[in-house]
Amino acid sequence: MIFARILLYLSLAATFVFLFSGYGYRWEIWSLGLAFSLLRYSAYAAIGIAVVSLISIWFLRKSRFQVVLYVIIAFILTGIVSGTALYWQHRAQSVPAIHDITTDFSNPPEFVAMERLRVDAPNPPEYEGEETARQQREAYPQIEPLIIDADLQEVMDAAVVLVVQRGWDLVAINRMDGRVEATEMLPWFGFKDDVVLRFAETGEGTRVDMRSKSRVGQSDLGVNARRINRFLRELYARFD
Repeated sequence: MIFARILLYLSLAATFVFLFSGYGYRWEIWSLGLAFSLLRYSAYAAIGIAVVSLISIWFLRKSRFQVVLYVIIAFILTGIVSGTALYWQHRAQSVPAIHDITTDFSNPPEFVAMERLRVDAPNPPEYEGEETARQQREAYPQIEPLIIDADLQEVMDAAVVLVVQRGWDLVAINRMDGRVEATEMLPWFGFKDDVVLRFAETGEGTRVDMRSKSRVGQSDLGVNARRINRFLRELYARFD
């Protein structure tokens, strides 16, 4: 009984630390470095506890119901934490370590109004360069400009509505330059990724270029590419 309780308490502690490692950084309780350390070591602890719990379920299967229940709960909690940690590790290894994604390599949409919000950001607003472009081409060949057969202002309006519906912080709308800038705050760690949309008239309709860049971190785990892909797909669907 004591062993089962210890496993349960340890699993609760590991789960709590894993979960609040991100929220602690988001609420400015501790630094990003400490948050990642707590995340890493709580994940290690959870994996170890999950293994011990799984083995214990077999050996304690004929014990009192409460004992078995404690061990099963410990396994479920740490199993979820372990699965989450392993998933993100796999994501990190399967995508390039870049954090600046654009639909236009030769002339990436620029952050203008956003510059004042990125003053203290570790990642500067300027585009990363050809090496980043090369890695993006290899990893995300589907990221490309969108052409919509509709009036430019109509497309801009639809994009702004979509930005608001997604809950992003709308920073600027410049109709003269055909530019929309916004920020999305990610859950858990509260990381902020900045987005700029550029609209231009062409012979085929309105061309939409989009750029998404993280303020912190070397790798975005593919988040910026998924954001652009989903946003442009949804925007196109509104005129399909």
